Formats: sequence, C-alpha cells, structure tokens
Amino acid sequence: MSKTYYAILGVTPWASEIDIRRAYRDLSKLYHPDTTQFPKDEATEKFRQINEAYASLSNPERRQAYNQRIQFSRFQYKNTDSTKIGSQSNKNLQTADDDGLPVERPLSGGEIFALLLIGGTVVFCLVLVVLVAWLRGDRLLPEAIATALRSAS
Repeated sequence: MSKTYYAILGVTPWASEIDIRRAYRDLSKLYHPDTTQFPKDEATEKFRQINEAYASLSNPERRQAYNQRIQFSRFQYKNTDSTKIGSQSNKNLQTADDDGLPVERPLSGGEIFALLLIGGTVVFCLVLVVLVAWLRGDRLLPEAIATALRSAS
C-alpha cells in the first residue's frame, strides 16, 4: 500500500468523523465516474480508493484495526517502515512523553496571535507602570538597591 487511507482522503490521522465524512463527500463529488471531467479509468480507480478508505475510517472498529495495522496511536506515532506510511516526514507529527501527553505540535495561527497579544499586553503594562511612577515622582529603584549600586561603583 503506497498511501494511507488518511492520505487518500486528505485528512490527518487525528481527524474527527465529521472531517472524514466531509473529505469523503468532497472527493466523491470530484471523482465520481459519472460526473467527473477526469479520464474515466483514472476517476474510477480514484473513486474506488476513496470508497475503500472511507469504509475503513468511518467505522470505529475498522478504523482502530487499521490504525493498529499502520502502527498509529493517537499519542505516539511509530514509523518502523517508511514505505508503509508514505513519504510523510515525522518532524511535525505528535510524539508522547513519559506522561503520555502529546508534544512537538506546531502552533496554529490563533495560538501565535494569542501569544503575541499576551506578550504585547505585558510589555505595555510594564511601560505604563514605569511611566506612571516617573510622572508621580516616585523613585524607580528602591533605596536599598540604589545604595548598593552606588557602593559597588
């Protein structure tokens, strides 16, 4: 088998049943032999592969058996034979720590935006605190630190 059922449907192994159903529906519309613009032989073969993949992945018991056959676990990805899984690189796939929780997952755009927003808020608050203290005439350094700095020089 050159491609996994997940690759045939264009979904990740972590895809939900709804994602698998949507991918199947879109691909079956595209490759249905009666309605496609692709050559009939190519469309028929691709449509057969799509149906086979969907039949295995839509049934929870078949999907679990298939995942065991390709050595996929939701928390640990094992690739003993690279031709069995396809040409997909392991560097972006989740692996498991000793605690069994997934790690090494790339951040999504929303997560990066949230981190930037939090970082910007922290920097803004620090600048605001220093500015308010300076405008009130407060000492920016406590007396003990200022004395220690003067005696050190």
